[in-house]
Amino acid sequence: MENLTPRQIVAELDKYIVGQEAAKRAIAVALRNRYRRQQLPPDIRRDVYPKNLLMIGPTGVGKTEIARRVAKLLDAPFVKVEATKFTEAGYVGQDVETIIFDLIDASIDMVHGQRLAQVQAKAEGLAKERLIGYLYQQMNNQHSPSRQLAARHRGNRRRGAAPDPVVNDSKRQHDEAAPPLYERAQVIEMLEKSQLDDALIEIELNVDPLAYDGYVDAATFSSDDGGGDFEGYGYQYPGPSAKRLRRVSVKEARRLLARDEANKLVDIDDVIDQALDRVEQSGVVFIDEIDKIAGPRVETGADVSGEGVQRDLLPIIEGSVVMTRYGPVKTDHILFIGAGSFYHSKPSDLIPELQGRFPIRVELAALSRDDFVRILKDTDNSLIKQYQALLRTEGVDLQFTDDAIRRIAEVATQVNETTENIGARRLHTVIERVLEEVSFDAPDHAGATVLVDAAFVDRRVNPLLVHDDLARYIL
Repeated sequence: MENLTPRQIVAELDKYIVGQEAAKRAIAVALRNRYRRQQLPPDIRRDVYPKNLLMIGPTGVGKTEIARRVAKLLDAPFVKVEATKFTEAGYVGQDVETIIFDLIDASIDMVHGQRLAQVQAKAEGLAKERLIGYLYQQMNNQHSPSRQLAARHRGNRRRGAAPDPVVNDSKRQHDEAAPPLYERAQVIEMLEKSQLDDALIEIELNVDPLAYDGYVDAATFSSDDGGGDFEGYGYQYPGPSAKRLRRVSVKEARRLLARDEANKLVDIDDVIDQALDRVEQSGVVFIDEIDKIAGPRVETGADVSGEGVQRDLLPIIEGSVVMTRYGPVKTDHILFIGAGSFYHSKPSDLIPELQGRFPIRVELAALSRDDFVRILKDTDNSLIKQYQALLRTEGVDLQFTDDAIRRIAEVATQVNETTENIGARRLHTVIERVLEEVSFDAPDHAGATVLVDAAFVDRRVNPLLVHDDLARYIL
């Protein structure tokens, strides 16, 4: 991120999102400010808080896509959540604190993955040595299935036949005086030539410490149990004897042992410490569908999925301490980005306190026909490029003319105007309708070239557009 200026961030977003310049610029500045804050002296850095954003716009204009692309740009913890899945604390459903739990998990996965990549080469070397040891021992152990593999392989080699990697575990040799069938150098040679890839081998693996769920959740701790003393609560690592046996192919064993050795080389405590620091200093949370928890005040009963969730979000967005399995986490400097269409409500329907937590608001405009054309032609992940790649796997060369692309954009715009406006998502349904027969018959036309022009599009779509009621259900 330190190498990306706001202009470069916008340029990266332009590859996938058409228009919405105001939203892109606001996001770019907010992300760059994360980097700028890290360069400040500690006494100033503590007082520089993120300016949370609220993106307002109809569905299908790029709000979620902006979040998805931002996540790929960031070298920082990022999580996207739906506001509709939360309820007020104490009721059935997820509490808003799970947002921070998910953010921590994402951060740990990120840091752990980076550390594993750093030690991968060394881990593969250590894994190879372990694998050779397992193979040498088991191929020369008459009570091991690999012993039978070695005998059969040697016999096949003498007869000039291909090696047989199948291990028959029901027939064991019990010749205690039998000499070793293979020397270590022979085992290494066979392994390097991939002659044993399909053979079964028994290996011992350590339990992955990050996959181990043996912890006491500090959220279950009551102040009555110890006066607020959380000592002894939190993550508990598996002991050194936490091992398990796996019987897998040699090819799979190579991968599992490399991961096992890499985990040994990585300091899990340091990974967790760095991950928590990243969450506190540079975490980003995208809250989608935030408009669904806004609305008129409920006069009777508790609004546990609306106003109740808003009240619970307040301390987390403003800044508080959340107790997690790994210890306390401060949310003061986490950047929150809210998004919603606000069809049936407006931002002022949010409770005033929550409105104040999103001081920067940007509006995303509805997409026009020309925007649809640019989405289909200019974006790096356009639907046309995706369908061309998909059909290329069947040997079909799919070509679109410019007038076909314009006609698809016109149809999508027309249907959005006459039915429900779902933005760029309408392009999915129109193109799927246009290419339905081509996709179905593609396996029977390998090597063929299919040209899609405006007339082709009209033949597939016009009969449906004539019947407006039918178009409501089909397109």
